[in-house]
Amino acid sequence: MTDRISFHDFSGAASIPAELLRRTESDLTPYLERVAPIIERVRQEGDDALRHFARQFDKVTQPDLALKVTEAEIDAAIEAMDPEILDSMRYAIGNIRRFHEAQKPEESWMIEVRPGVWAGDRTIPIESVACYVPRGKGCFPSVVAMTAIPGMVAGVPRLVIITPPAPDGSVDIGTLAAARLIGVTDIYKSGGAQAVAAVAYGTQTIPACDKIVGPGSPYVVAAKRLLSDRLDPGVPAGPSESIILTDDSVDPVLAALDLIIESEHGPDSSAWLVTSSRRVAEGVMEALPVHWAAMDPGRAAFSRAVLCGAHGGVLLTDTMEAAIAFTNAYAPEHLEILTADPMADLGRIRHAGEVLLGTSTPVTLGNYVLGPNAVLPTNRAARTHSPLSVHDFTKRMSFARVAQNAYPEAARHAERLAQYEQFPGHARAVSAARPQPTPGSDYLPPPAANMPTS
Repeated sequence: MTDRISFHDFSGAASIPAELLRRTESDLTPYLERVAPIIERVRQEGDDALRHFARQFDKVTQPDLALKVTEAEIDAAIEAMDPEILDSMRYAIGNIRRFHEAQKPEESWMIEVRPGVWAGDRTIPIESVACYVPRGKGCFPSVVAMTAIPGMVAGVPRLVIITPPAPDGSVDIGTLAAARLIGVTDIYKSGGAQAVAAVAYGTQTIPACDKIVGPGSPYVVAAKRLLSDRLDPGVPAGPSESIILTDDSVDPVLAALDLIIESEHGPDSSAWLVTSSRRVAEGVMEALPVHWAAMDPGRAAFSRAVLCGAHGGVLLTDTMEAAIAFTNAYAPEHLEILTADPMADLGRIRHAGEVLLGTSTPVTLGNYVLGPNAVLPTNRAARTHSPLSVHDFTKRMSFARVAQNAYPEAARHAERLAQYEQFPGHARAVSAARPQPTPGSDYLPPPAANMPTS
């Protein structure tokens, strides 16, 4: 069965083809065309459009689907949950909350850039953020935790969850339980491009939001792109992707296990083993069918589709330098480093959403319980974007104040620069034409006393 797994032997090649960097979302053109009419219908018809698309895409059988989750539904979800699962949720939520609390920036700071010239920043929560929690290929209370907790820590006044309904109109009980444990009460039944449109425009039930965060299908990614003039699309998080980077030191059976993790999300995922060891490459290809045979057939089929397709498999290089070069070019969402000295190799990685170090740190732990956020940039966006964080739920406002005795020097330089750039209004505002303030009218307290408060 090893011949079914995509194997790319570049051990004697000068370079690796650029097409191997492509993901399923690399070309969104067909998705953009499909979601445009969905967005327009939601804009015009609001709740009626959401119910229509719930019937069409989610196979909901209720003609009058109640789009907002009730407290009774959340209570019932908590009652239905296995207590051990709730215990594990609390463990994960505690770790994630502690990590993000440590990440929270100070509310305000100020420095004296010149004598009498003070400037600073103030951090303010974004007014309203929607957390998108997918459901199409599974249920994801972990996404609730990763999206909602940093928003709660940041102090977002209106934090909502949008998630697709099941055919019977219900919401995954794990999603509802996680929301209750975290403290989010506004949860709405809508998914896909129509959900993105709902929080962009607002409907009769779902409030318009300033931003949306969370991973989704190419349809969700396409809708975020089309609506980016109305809604901050947040971290570009599309279908799952990973690289398992190894030298000759790792057990191939273990590397194969970790290669499967992200590949089982769905056939639109991407997953690569990148190694300089032929022994490891061949061993992983032998181990994969054994692992698949022990899995749920549906998830095994997803993994097989990825690892036997164009967006995943095993890639062999001559050297670790070449393997690391490909990894940096790929800029994966998840990166595991399974080498003899993963900490040393971490310093050679420039582009990855997250890096998990060593054989005791599989992607599974990062996805659920370690604390750092698992909503990560995909499709090479890790070259310029960071993991979802408290910072994504806040914005900065700069402020400044100039004392009277510092004004003349600052004005003289500003006037020169304004004249050079040919803005006479700018220049005149700081010229001799400006009326002089009453002496002593702008007492400037020391910065500690002058800090703004919320």
